[in-house]
Amino acid sequence: MVLNLQDILPDAAIQVGLLKNSLLIKLFKILEKFAYRNATKISVIADRFVENLEAKCVEYNKIIHIPNWVDTNFVCALPKKDNYFRQNYNLQNKFVVLYSGNIALTQGLERVVKSATQLRNFIYIIFVIVGHEEGLQQLQRECQKNRADNVLLVPFQPRECLSEMLAMADLSLVVQKKNVVAFNLASKIQVLMASEKAIIASVPKNGTVARLINKSGAGIVAAPENRTALAQPILNLHKNPTTINNIGYNSRQYPVNNYTVEQGLNSYESLFDQLLRQIEIRPGAVSNQEV
Repeated sequence: MVLNLQDILPDAAIQVGLLKNSLLIKLFKILEKFAYRNATKISVIADRFVENLEAKCVEYNKIIHIPNWVDTNFVCALPKKDNYFRQNYNLQNKFVVLYSGNIALTQGLERVVKSATQLRNFIYIIFVIVGHEEGLQQLQRECQKNRADNVLLVPFQPRECLSEMLAMADLSLVVQKKNVVAFNLASKIQVLMASEKAIIASVPKNGTVARLINKSGAGIVAAPENRTALAQPILNLHKNPTTINNIGYNSRQYPVNNYTVEQGLNSYESLFDQLLRQIEIRPGAVSNQEV
């Protein structure tokens, strides 16, 4: 049995406040240990996941790090000029800071709205948040409360429009709360990188996302849940388009070199081949020829 961990549960549910009942927490932790103990191999999508499992006394030789992949042919770098979304939302002469993805407990996008209010005097800077309708309704109330008229809320777009939608951005945002450290790595980060966008990551500096951003050179890490810490690097990069282009280049090259579909599939194929060979050499095991 190969156990694939896209998130570390129940850590994620506990840290974001979804799971509070002490009895349920104890039950799920028992189930977690049971799953780790009975898995032949555990594949994880981030190196911080490895450290998380090792701290729980999971055998190191059971764990293998296989990152999620992104289709770098489907998600590609497109020009901002004549971009449909910039034209449709009258953003041709704007500096667009884009957040696209889930609006959930792990993000805390209310802080993004408050950061936007600090930049209201810079009339060319606009924040665009793309998400599901229910989450946008909550953020709309937050925008009204903070008079954040430089925030544009846009519903999710069809998948075939993804590259075009991401191309409207000058900067892409990744946002996490300060307690999201070693149990989560959103797959959208690889997608943002593949779109050749510089990333502002408002995330814990010791978390999985910060480690990836720093390693790849794909962006700048800012302190989470701090509106000034997020607003300042946006303002700095707004004044330095050459720096944005250089970071964007690094951002694209990293998934091209490390997160292709072929690399991911080859890693899983190698893992399964290794496990099949272990089965074949066990005493009394049935060989391929006998099958």
